[in-house]
Amino acid sequence: MIKTTDKLENLLKTGLDYFGSTPEVELASKPSADKWSKKEILGHLIDSAINNLQRFTEIQFQEKPYKIRKYNQDELVKANDYQNSDTQEVVGFWIAINQRINSLIKKQTEISLKYEIEIDVDTTLDLRYLNTAYVDHMEHHLKQIIS
Repeated sequence: MIKTTDKLENLLKTGLDYFGSTPEVELASKPSADKWSKKEILGHLIDSAINNLQRFTEIQFQEKPYKIRKYNQDELVKANDYQNSDTQEVVGFWIAINQRINSLIKKQTEISLKYEIEIDVDTTLDLRYLNTAYVDHMEHHLKQIIS
């Protein structure tokens, strides 16, 4: 998991540098009424982090396979109103929760990384996969933001 935790640290640094040097007007600009702004994409990453921190934590003590609870990403972005939130507060929260996630990933053992996770009735994966997929998801959205 060293590769995954190093990648997460690099993504956080890249994001922090980008958000610290990009004008608010660019971060809040929406490509169209039905598309997220860069701030809203960052908010989506926060919502993902909140849900995944809970998953990464609960799997340590819940019955296996751990059942994933889905969440409505569009409604969470709207409810949290990231578009009109203070950018520094949003960025700070994104950094802080991901530092917590990275610490948790680093604490996993070969045994815990094999804990089973039920994505749906027909799909079971493991914690190693979920950790890696989480960081890959972040990388995908940071590329969207920065491009």
